[in-house]
Amino acid sequence: MADEQGASQATSIPYPLTKMNFFVKVGEKSGTAAFTEVTGVEASIDVIEFRAGNAGSLSPQKIPGLVKHGNVTLKYGYIAGNEIRNWIIESISSQRSSSWARLDVTIELIDITTEGVGPHDSLGSGKTWVLKNAFVAKYSGADLDAKSSDVAVESIEIAYEELLVAN
Repeated sequence: MADEQGASQATSIPYPLTKMNFFVKVGEKSGTAAFTEVTGVEASIDVIEFRAGNAGSLSPQKIPGLVKHGNVTLKYGYIAGNEIRNWIIESISSQRSSSWARLDVTIELIDITTEGVGPHDSLGSGKTWVLKNAFVAKYSGADLDAKSSDVAVESIEIAYEELLVAN
């Protein structure tokens, strides 16, 4: 019986990470906003087709070109006053101060099946995406309705220059 349990543990396949537990860190400021949704993490490579006039083949050679990144949308429940909110306000302001900066945004899928890891733990447990030199490209305020008891959800669209994928 002990051999059967050991064999079943050795052949067990780990569960895939669920998409409902994630952590977002903006710059050096973390844990100040709880995001409900992250969408649009993507990268694409332009394909350049080239064929020399004296090529032996009638089909063009395909060469990788520039890497392009789509904007990422972050949705969060409205909270009053915090560092991330100040960064958003500074980004969309028509009068940016000299302290305005592009920040790195880190998105991590949290592996809550790991022993000792909880939803409020720091980075380092799951798959990670880093958006380099990010800034707020679009802000959408919450829809307001006096007849609803829903949470006021705002969203920001983040533009960035480079995507780093870890794990």
